[in-house]
Amino acid sequence: MKKYFYIFRHGQSTYNLAGRTQGQTNDSVLTDLGKQQALEIGTKLKDKDIEIILCSPLARAKQTAELANISLHCPIVEDAHFIEVNVGEIEGMHYTEIMNKFGEKYQQWRSCDTKYENLRFIGGESKKEVRQRVFEGLQQYAENSPYSIIAVSSHGIMLTQLLIALGQSGTDVSNGSILCLSYCGGKWQIEGFM
Repeated sequence: MKKYFYIFRHGQSTYNLAGRTQGQTNDSVLTDLGKQQALEIGTKLKDKDIEIILCSPLARAKQTAELANISLHCPIVEDAHFIEVNVGEIEGMHYTEIMNKFGEKYQQWRSCDTKYENLRFIGGESKKEVRQRVFEGLQQYAENSPYSIIAVSSHGIMLTQLLIALGQSGTDVSNGSILCLSYCGGKWQIEGFM
C-alpha cells in the first residue's frame, strides 16, 4: 500500500526574521507572515485527505500545525523524531556572530557535501544523526500505522537532510514549503514540492 507524507516547514518565526539560528531553541514563535504561511499550508493541503498531522514539539512547528489544521480537521500528534537539529553551542546566536566565531566550520556544517555529515557543534547533533532520527520516525508511520496520508509539521534543516538522503542536494527549503514523499514496498520517493 502506497503512503503519502506531506512534510512542511513551519512559517516564518521571530528568529528567522531576526537572523538567529534556532535549532531546538523553543522561544521562537511565528511572526504575522509566519501565521499567514501556516494558514496557506492548510489551504494547499485541504483536498489531500490528510488523516493525521505529526508535529515537532517546538512552538513554531506546533503553531504552524494548529493553524494549518483549521482547514484540515485532523488529530495532531507531537513526535520528537521531527524536531529540528540540535545545533548545540550556536543555538540562538545571530548568523554574523556565528560567522565571526566559527566561519569555516559553519560553512562546512551548512554544506550539502556528505563529507561533513558527521560534523557537529559542541552539545549538538550531526546531520547524519538527524537523518537517522527523522527516517526512523517516518519508517514507523510508513510501516506500522493505519494512516496512509500523513502531514508532518517540521523544520528547514530537517527537510534539507531528508532531500539529501534521497539524493537531491543543494536545496534550501523556505518557510511554508511542503515536500511530498511517498513510501511503497520499502522505498521512499520524492513526489515534489507544493
